[in-house]
Amino acid sequence: MDVRPLFHPSLEDITVEGILHALSDPVRAAIYADIVAQECSHNCSMFLTVSDKAIPKSTLSQHFRALREAGLIRGERHGVEMHNTSRCAEIEERFPGLLRAIVNAHTIQSNDEAQAKNRVAKRSSRRLVKNR
Repeated sequence: MDVRPLFHPSLEDITVEGILHALSDPVRAAIYADIVAQECSHNCSMFLTVSDKAIPKSTLSQHFRALREAGLIRGERHGVEMHNTSRCAEIEERFPGLLRAIVNAHTIQSNDEAQAKNRVAKRSSRRLVKNR
């Protein structure tokens, strides 16, 4: 089986624009925030559900490719699985504080969205009880 090598940009080729573009997709931002939080390698199949949404494997592969080509993760093949790790430490050298700020902002936004969902669910359940 002939497998093409994975593209990982050198640190000098990683750009702020590339990082921001890769993380502009909410699914990719959620995947990346999870990888950063865990600080260990993750195989792609761990992300078949992201933010309560089922993600097809083909779409997931494209998300990981975008993160890898932006320089945010390093992917390594282990048999049939792809293991992904964050390149935070490397990027921190090039752009100090950038990723920390983005991941923190994503966490705040995710928490706000979860609280909003809870408020809507509580209102809906109150209405159901009231209408009985």
